[in-house]
Amino acid sequence: QVQLVESGGGLVQPGGSLRLSCAASGSGFSIYAMGWYRQTPGKQRELVAGITSGGSTNYADSVKGRFTISRDNAKNTVYLQMNSLKPEDTAVYYCKREGSTSYRGYWGQGTQVTVSS
Repeated sequence: QVQLVESGGGLVQPGGSLRLSCAASGSGFSIYAMGWYRQTPGKQRELVAGITSGGSTNYADSVKGRFTISRDNAKNTVYLQMNSLKPEDTAVYYCKREGSTSYRGYWGQGTQVTVSS
């Protein structure tokens, strides 16, 4: 059974930084694409950043140049380094092991990030 456990969220002032971690259980971590998503009340969950099994990355326009996604396959962990945080980055952040037409995706439980002075 796959479990994804996020950590690293919290309260930070505007302009500050946080690093989120997502530790995955189960085998074969390295072959799956991973993503970070976020959601605020009343809005749809949106993709923030993604990373393929080969290490290619993509970002939402709103976070380009500020956020960096990375993965450590030896630790079965994906990270999201968030710099220059803004109040509009406030959300619950979710980690996802991406699915495909052949297999399902899995979500973590989410971690709250609050950017406020």
